[in-house]
Amino acid sequence: MSDQPDMFPEPPREERVDPADVRAELLELLRIAREARLEAPWDRRTQRFHAVVFPQMARWLPDDEAAQLCFEFSREMERIEALLAA
Repeated sequence: MSDQPDMFPEPPREERVDPADVRAELLELLRIAREARLEAPWDRRTQRFHAVVFPQMARWLPDDEAAQLCFEFSREMERIEALLAA
């Protein structure tokens, strides 16, 4: 037996994601984005975070639903980007 510590003491666990939970979270982000009219609902850093994470989360949904949500969110993100630039 080696004195070197085991770098992987536990096997990676299989993650199970409930698409309903993902859908609810994405729809909530979309709602927040849509309601932002006079000022951005978050700062630039959070904007970048959502721009990356939203499409990644959408992968847990059926392809057609994910594509539609990403399209709608992208449109809102462009509009919010203009609010952040103002």
